Amino acid sequence: MADSLEDKAVQAGSDGIADGADFVARMRQWAVELGFDALGVGGVDLSDAEPGLQAWLEAGFHGGMDYMARHGMKRARAQALLPGTVSVISVRMNYWPDAAPAGAVLADPERGYVSRYALGRDYHKVLRARLQKLAERIAAEVPHQYRVFTDSAPVLEVEHAARKGLGWRGKHTLLLDRGAGSWFFLGEIFTDLPLPADAPLEPHCGRCTACIDACPTRAIVAPHTVDARRCISYLTIELDGAIPEDLRPSMGNRIYGCDDCQLVCPWNRFARLTCEPDFAPRHGLDGAQLVELFAWTAGEFAERTAGSPLYRIGYERWLRNIAVALGNAPASPAVRAALSARAQDDSAIVREHVAWALARHDAAAAG
Repeated sequence: MADSLEDKAVQAGSDGIADGADFVARMRQWAVELGFDALGVGGVDLSDAEPGLQAWLEAGFHGGMDYMARHGMKRARAQALLPGTVSVISVRMNYWPDAAPAGAVLADPERGYVSRYALGRDYHKVLRARLQKLAERIAAEVPHQYRVFTDSAPVLEVEHAARKGLGWRGKHTLLLDRGAGSWFFLGEIFTDLPLPADAPLEPHCGRCTACIDACPTRAIVAPHTVDARRCISYLTIELDGAIPEDLRPSMGNRIYGCDDCQLVCPWNRFARLTCEPDFAPRHGLDGAQLVELFAWTAGEFAERTAGSPLYRIGYERWLRNIAVALGNAPASPAVRAALSARAQDDSAIVREHVAWALARHDAAAAG
């Protein structure tokens, strides 16, 4: 896959690449041809980000994601993942789909809301394949040692992207761009090629706190700080076991992830629909009825979420999440029948959440 750095210097000149700026410009064109919307380049030093990461971990904001604590500062140290790395190439790809309006789905408590990034094909598969092609295209010009990432290893992706000029970190901790908003995925190529660095952008959030104010569970505890233990994305995707009862009412009809902080962001008015067909909604999941989703068998869940981000949470968490949403839905014979049908489910977790939902409807009916 790669020659040594000394070999490349012999092949490409004493600086590794004869005209670095021209080569980066060509990389940007190759990235666009592969479906990426932007590419930035920079160094590997994130040492000044380590204190913030350490403080976040010490506060326990990572919740049950123990792997984050195990990886520790490795996230900020590129050479721990690929020895010899001197440059990081960051890319972004727009995923905002042509789907049922998010606001309309959230306003209809009988429908289930799925985060817009998860409606189509698993982005890990899409981006990783494109990143590999980009890295190979670069290697065809200048052989290099590399490794590609897309939310697949301990990498501070937003930090790298922000320092490479792809946007700035918003107060919700996501990357923002004035012309594209925040509806995009990120990926990286770690390489031993010495490349000229792009300049970071100035932040443009100003005094705006729309994302903080909109969070249903108040998970954004301070600008640029999220307590994952309160975040609906964490609760519906990462959390194993019971969802804390005090947070369930605030989840509304969100059954996989949450987009509220992005939906209210003023910069997302500039977001454009994705041109990537892989991110188009599948199986009507952009606004399906909760009662219908709750009736899926394990086989139907596996079939209809195959190749999708939803598949990774498994059938039990899927039913758990929908049970909470049904508990928050208006009482109706159909809702009560759907819940009652799973009151003796094989899963203790599902039974507990169904019991909570039924009790919630009983309490509402009683007064």
